[in-house]
Amino acid sequence: MIVVTSNKTSQERINEIVRYIEKHGLSAHVSMGEDRTVIGIVGKFDSQLAEHLRQMSGVEQVVRISKSYKMASREFHPADTVIKIKGVEIGGSELVIMGGPCAVETPEQIDEIARLVKLAGGQVLRGGAFKPRTGPYSFQGIGTEGLKWMKDAGEKHGLLTITEVMTPEYVDICAEYADILQVGTRNMQNFDLLRKLGTIQTPVLLKRGFSSTYDEFLNAAEYILAGGNPNVMLCERGIRTFESYTRNTLDLAAIPVLKSLSHLPVISDPSHGTGRRELVVPMTKASVAAGCDGLIIEMHTDPDNSMTGDGVQSLFPDQFSDLLADLEKLAPLCGKTLNTRKEPILAGSWKK
Repeated sequence: MIVVTSNKTSQERINEIVRYIEKHGLSAHVSMGEDRTVIGIVGKFDSQLAEHLRQMSGVEQVVRISKSYKMASREFHPADTVIKIKGVEIGGSELVIMGGPCAVETPEQIDEIARLVKLAGGQVLRGGAFKPRTGPYSFQGIGTEGLKWMKDAGEKHGLLTITEVMTPEYVDICAEYADILQVGTRNMQNFDLLRKLGTIQTPVLLKRGFSSTYDEFLNAAEYILAGGNPNVMLCERGIRTFESYTRNTLDLAAIPVLKSLSHLPVISDPSHGTGRRELVVPMTKASVAAGCDGLIIEMHTDPDNSMTGDGVQSLFPDQFSDLLADLEKLAPLCGKTLNTRKEPILAGSWKK
């Protein structure tokens, strides 16, 4: 349920309404807008309470939210959520680029890739230290040591860092080293993990499950929000369909749909969404045109020999650089800005 007040309602009166709601054992979340203030209510309430709120001074409307997800809904929070991390705003006017390898392999590898991500104009370094793999014999990641290498590389080159967390037990250690925690597609409905992530304030990038509906996706985000962590980003990374040419089917419609249903920032992952290097560039541009707030793109200096085998979907540094240069021109046409490198990264100019 939400309580709507006009912008003429004083802050003191809004505080009184909040106190009344909390007195009945409910949680109240205030969202200030230009034309109105929305007070979202979480918890069980009865019709008598709703009627009393409706009659209170300063209240214009009391509306029941029919959706199963409340805090993630646009009704609950009409204004776009903007997540601020060390000077970078995700969900605002700037298009945010997260780039890097599927996995952290060596300190030299992640340092060089961080340098190239920064040079190209990216703001966030991505890299996995713990890797959920389909087969038990595949490379599973470096572990905590990899987190330390990535943190050092990010700080050295002035980048935020994002890494995947797989279990509740690793949330605290990952949050110690990374600025953003990623929940992979296989863990979208790992509710113990989502509940744990709700107890911290570190921003979370929640990837859509490869067979999940929009409703299921937003309900997964609700677990984190309801736990007390408002810093959630939604990531469309492709879904499983009958088509086998691409690794997944990147659901571009998810971007405007999620933006209409929810206030949370929406990120696109064209690397996992296609699984093919030659498709990453066009689907990145299509994602920007569809209205995404940012992109997470795999880039590797030697993708043919990557330890995860995901090299076929990783861009070379010069391709990554050229793509961001194109996005700098495209972004303003789509209501975003992006300031990239001053000099291009030439093919083969990076360290081997």
